[in-house]
Amino acid sequence: MKARTKVWVTSMVALFIVFGVVAGIKAAQIGAMIESGKSFVQPPEVVASAKAEMIQRRATTNAVGTLVAVRAVTLGAELPGTVRAVAFDSGTSVKTGHVLVRLDTSAEEAQLAAADADAALAKTTLEREQKLSEEGANRPSDVDAAKARFKQTEANVTNLRATIAKKVIRAPFDGRIAIRQVELGQVLSGGVPIASLTSVSPIYAEFWLPEQALAELTLGQHARIRSDAFGDAKWDGEITTINSEVDAQTHTLRVRATFANDDGTLRPGMFVNVEVFARDEKPALIIPQTAVLYAPYGDSVFVLEEEKGDAGKATIARQRFVRLGDRYGDFVAITSGLSAGETVVSDGAFKLRNGSHVTVNNALAPDAALAPLPREE
Repeated sequence: MKARTKVWVTSMVALFIVFGVVAGIKAAQIGAMIESGKSFVQPPEVVASAKAEMIQRRATTNAVGTLVAVRAVTLGAELPGTVRAVAFDSGTSVKTGHVLVRLDTSAEEAQLAAADADAALAKTTLEREQKLSEEGANRPSDVDAAKARFKQTEANVTNLRATIAKKVIRAPFDGRIAIRQVELGQVLSGGVPIASLTSVSPIYAEFWLPEQALAELTLGQHARIRSDAFGDAKWDGEITTINSEVDAQTHTLRVRATFANDDGTLRPGMFVNVEVFARDEKPALIIPQTAVLYAPYGDSVFVLEEEKGDAGKATIARQRFVRLGDRYGDFVAITSGLSAGETVVSDGAFKLRNGSHVTVNNALAPDAALAPLPREE
């Protein structure tokens, strides 16, 4: 028993010695790693940079609008009748007074001939009665009756001429007529649509702006529209109507601008992108939009600073919160948090932390423009 106990004790002591040696080795390794970590320097990140510049720029407010015709009507027949002539083609332009549709007026024209003859007779009778009255050969009541009869026949002639005129549908203004909805020989009831007529030049663009824009919004202010249907084409006009009230639900203001459209390219109902230009140029501190880190708690940029260390000068990126203003192409205005001449990280900011060491390389930095254009492949 004693020999067995001695062997067991010896084995345990040897085992503890082995564990001790292993633990010592591991502790030495961990200590070495800690010391190495303390002296480890993160290699600098490669970024691109840009300077904050002060420019003079006319601010713009953007919106999406809808084109509206200055005048638009649906033409129809005021009186019933049969279509005897259609004097227009669908989609053509017409001038004021242009005859579009003629209805059958044969019955009215026959009645007009009889009414003209009746009016001529009444006029002759009146003249005769007036001559006899001057000679004292009749009573004053005879002259009065002749006058009344003459006015009645004239009114009947006027009524028939108006009826005939109403059966000739004419264009009330210059414009472009839509697809016609009547055919030759068709019997029309009163009010049946014939075609739509819209004026195309000038044309309105209606859009909504936030109520904050009301302070600088005035009549005659320069506006510009673009349409995705026509690529880079643009039309310049001016604001002609500002609504008298702000929408209580959306807190936006309805605005109307007028644009020339002599060639009729723009059509009512189209969507357009609207730019409203401020009247005066104002200074703006701008940086590339790629320099901004957007976050719910606040937008920020990384400002580059030179610091002296044991190894010499180093470039450090310091995070700074900023407030953004208007956008100008690839740039954004900074209203607070940055000064003119300071250098910010324009590309690669997403991989930085506050105080990161960086190396600036602008060779591959993307170009930024105030009025960017699509690249041609």
